[in-house]
Amino acid sequence: MAMTDAPSATDTRDEQGGTSVQTRTLDALNFFLADVRDGLGPYLAIYLLAVRGPAHGWNEATVGAVLTIAGIVGLISQTPAGSLIDRARNKPRIVMIAALLVTLSSISLPIVTGFTVVAITQSVAAVAGAVFAPAISAITLGLVGPKLFAKRVGRNEAFNHAGNAVSAALAGVLAWKFGPVVVFWLMGGLTVASIVTASRIDNGAIDNAVARGLDCEPDDDCEEPSGWKALIENKPLMIFAVTAFLFHLANAAMLTSVSQLLSRTVGKDQATSLTAACIVAAQLMMVPVAIVVGRNTEKWGTKPLFLVAFAFLAARGALYTVSNDPWWLVGVQALDGIGAGIFGALFPVVIADLTKRTGRFNVSQGAVASAQGLGAALSASLAGAIIVSAGYTAGFLTLAVVAGLGLALYFFAMPETKHRH
Repeated sequence: MAMTDAPSATDTRDEQGGTSVQTRTLDALNFFLADVRDGLGPYLAIYLLAVRGPAHGWNEATVGAVLTIAGIVGLISQTPAGSLIDRARNKPRIVMIAALLVTLSSISLPIVTGFTVVAITQSVAAVAGAVFAPAISAITLGLVGPKLFAKRVGRNEAFNHAGNAVSAALAGVLAWKFGPVVVFWLMGGLTVASIVTASRIDNGAIDNAVARGLDCEPDDDCEEPSGWKALIENKPLMIFAVTAFLFHLANAAMLTSVSQLLSRTVGKDQATSLTAACIVAAQLMMVPVAIVVGRNTEKWGTKPLFLVAFAFLAARGALYTVSNDPWWLVGVQALDGIGAGIFGALFPVVIADLTKRTGRFNVSQGAVASAQGLGAALSASLAGAIIVSAGYTAGFLTLAVVAGLGLALYFFAMPETKHRH
């Protein structure tokens, strides 16, 4: 099958590149999956530190160790997940199964005890969570084609961030009355909504060849490169992988560390609500950022936008040290909406640019996501160890320095991937 710019669907396509029904369904899927795809996220740190606490052997270092173990398991799963999505003929069904596994692993936390069991449940969630990014990217590319991909990814990210903002706001309000356990109930409800929505995506409208960036299907004897081979043979892609590693090494532990700091200063119930406020502030910022980036990437290019993302990430790490006032921390966290908002909107776009018509889109996504996941996994342990030994200020400044290193590398080594119009 020759690679085309549009999926083989008979319905009329709208300005987003898909049928109007499929466009709205993809919007809804990104919205509902927002709070499911990352599992408990920062709420895990609050629950283990504030609810279990030192009496059960939990502190910032042990929490960081669990997050690191789950992160390493997740990153090992990234390339196999990309390969699975490449080969899957029913990608929406894979999303449904993954959502169920993540949720079952997360909501089991109140009834399991001990470091080992908690690490296992979060590792299972990490394995299943590795599926979401390549699956959503592949479904999107298979529905809209390469020409409209950047614009549609921006829209995906906008709905994803809107979903995060709404779910975090609900968690924050309900936590005042019901406590941190409310996040488990909320996650279960959103999982049901995600599964129902994924079942409504027309699998027949997804062009599987386009979805994997291949010129033909595997049945036609296409070359099947490994993810790491695709990465090593493409120098710009390898540089991008290193910068993604540094971005997440700096970024992943920031919100977790803020949530832990809040639990120390204001207590677990207020910490849950304030962490939710942190998430809402960032996610609300990410919605317009994702839309603007998606619409203007072809004109502005990817490199200037990524430099802005790194600059705001470094500034955020430094500003956390100015004050421990809860609302100052919430305000600084809003800057995540710019840095992470740009990164999320451009990550699959840059990889698509660097692997155009090579047949390596999803395997390359998996390889770069592995590097990114390694950074996120090490971030928790790095920050946790520094916080325990030298305090929160030293931890945040270390993360800011890492972001500065990523900024320098991207500026000096990473090429532009777009021909500006």
